[in-house]
Amino acid sequence: MRDIPVVLSGWRLMVTEEPALKTREVDGTSEIVTDRDGVSQFVVSVFAKSKGQKGEEIRVTLGTDPGPGFEDGTLVELVGATVSPYSFKNGKGETVSGLAWRAAGLKPLG
Repeated sequence: MRDIPVVLSGWRLMVTEEPALKTREVDGTSEIVTDRDGVSQFVVSVFAKSKGQKGEEIRVTLGTDPGPGFEDGTLVELVGATVSPYSFKNGKGETVSGLAWRAAGLKPLG
């Protein structure tokens, strides 16, 4: 299953790392990550917390440049949020698994 829609009402999302171009290391050089259509992807870190619960920082891949105004501490909403589970064996033979978060964009709250 991929791109499972996520409803985050009741959750407070606060930017902890400002949005930036998403990059990856390939043969010792950094390259910009694009989607299948060649559009640059962005990434933002947010702290997600529900009232009365412990929170967790998550990294979210954004399909568009969210623009200015999303500094550290800004409360936001994810537009079109989805999650995809993943699992793979790394170069050491260890199984790595988790959730990949995506959103079409960010919207400031307040």
